[in-house]
Amino acid sequence: MNKIYLWGIIVTVAMLAFTYVSVIGSKGGFNGDIVNMLAVGGAVALVIITVFVVIKYVRQMQVDTADGELVDTSWDGIGEYYNPIPTGWAILYLATMVWGMWYFVAGYPVNSYSQIGEYNEDVVVHNTKFAKDFDEKMKSYTDEEKAQYMVDMGESVFLAECKVCHGLSADGIDGKAADLNVRLGVVSVKDVILNGSNNSLMGSENAMPNRDGIMNANKDYAAITDAEIDAVSAYVANGMSGEGSDVFAGACAACHGVDGKGMEYVAPNIATYDTALITNVLNHGKKGYIGTMPAFDRLNSTQKEAVSAYIISLSKGE
Repeated sequence: MNKIYLWGIIVTVAMLAFTYVSVIGSKGGFNGDIVNMLAVGGAVALVIITVFVVIKYVRQMQVDTADGELVDTSWDGIGEYYNPIPTGWAILYLATMVWGMWYFVAGYPVNSYSQIGEYNEDVVVHNTKFAKDFDEKMKSYTDEEKAQYMVDMGESVFLAECKVCHGLSADGIDGKAADLNVRLGVVSVKDVILNGSNNSLMGSENAMPNRDGIMNANKDYAAITDAEIDAVSAYVANGMSGEGSDVFAGACAACHGVDGKGMEYVAPNIATYDTALITNVLNHGKKGYIGTMPAFDRLNSTQKEAVSAYIISLSKGE
């Protein structure tokens, strides 16, 4: 018997024995489980087919001789045979393409079962139940109890979703993210003045212009200087107090209002946090000098409102 066949038999027996010990011997049999039966059957078929194919091609390399028609050109005296595509291979290739198109279009259509689809359906059911329970609970609370409940809920959501970047105390973890205990920091205000902002803080793409754009929009005010930018940045970051109020009145109040609390459809509130502002950030994300904060689509509207209530309570020192 040729050695290659002998080795083929040895390898096949060894692999089948290993399969038996691993799957059947150690598990105490199939126990009537059709999935295990199919899996072991596939493993056995794979072993036999693999060994057969290896033997076939090894024997072919041992005994076959090259023949066929050479192409007209050669490289350093080395010729190349014409190699037409094997018919069987071509048929399998085309059949695989047809099967692939069928699979994506009809075999596994969009509305078939998926774990993501099941999760999304469960979320809808949960949110519906949550909204019903929430409405019932709110009916029994006073206005003060409702406000405290929203803050408590917001803290829970914050700790689950936001603390990774903003920290347990919402201080931004040494500049890794925005410090939410204050409305704006000096660096943040200065960056927006210099570069502008387009963060959907109004719920739409209502962009704030950069330094040059501010002056173009306010013809009555001379070009804002670096010193004035430093002053107004400190003024805004200090809660709309201190030096820089004259710069704010001349360059910023036209859009943000005299008190900095914004104007509807024009500019956001930069004096204090409010529910609309925080909700828009959660809905659309925000890009600033630190980096980009993603949108939080997985939170429902009540959760976003609760997070807003919690962050507002932080800035008030509650």
